[in-house]
Amino acid sequence: MLLLAFDTATPAVTAAIGETDPDGAFTLRAGASSVDARRHGELLTPTIQDLLAESGLTLADLDHIAVGTGPGPYTGLRVGLATGHALADALGIPCHGVTTLDALAFATKRTEPFLGMTDARRKEVFWARYEDHLTRTGEVRVDRPAEIDTQGLPLVGDGARMYTEALGVEADEPLLPDAAAMAELALLRLHRGQGLSEPNPLYLRRPDAVEPGAPKKVRQWVK
Repeated sequence: MLLLAFDTATPAVTAAIGETDPDGAFTLRAGASSVDARRHGELLTPTIQDLLAESGLTLADLDHIAVGTGPGPYTGLRVGLATGHALADALGIPCHGVTTLDALAFATKRTEPFLGMTDARRKEVFWARYEDHLTRTGEVRVDRPAEIDTQGLPLVGDGARMYTEALGVEADEPLLPDAAAMAELALLRLHRGQGLSEPNPLYLRRPDAVEPGAPKKVRQWVK
């Protein structure tokens, strides 16, 4: 089973092609990541094309697509999701959603509790608590770092690195999500029959843009 995974919910543009055999053993066929918060749209498609060439595959060989659902800034997040939907529709294969923080957590391979955090801008972080690298406890949240009770647990992610002083704990790696881990996690869940979420954006805040109100009346002065 071949799966293409990618995520654009953080400054990283990361993509990978993974494969599992009938017993569920995972093999990474190709993977690549770059960090550029302003060029998600420019980098994602060429990265996917390079990975296919590197692994000797074509899009028609893929069985599944997995895309990061965030949370993350609107523009970057939508690049990945729109690409996932378009490819899946064109190829006639399933497109699955994976929470970006879950992919970040899975890459740690930790067996003890910890917190994962990514930058939410506005001096806030997206974060979640994990029992281990496979088990999230509760929903993903967005808060100011000083408002989060870390309970002294280890922290991973660039959100934790940015606010070390407020959190009182140094951040551990990984700092940004890696699509290789996302591909492995998605294939593991598919192999176990656990299912994956819909490839829809995970929004935790209201959008900045609002519908305009009624136009103001302008008084005209007549001489």
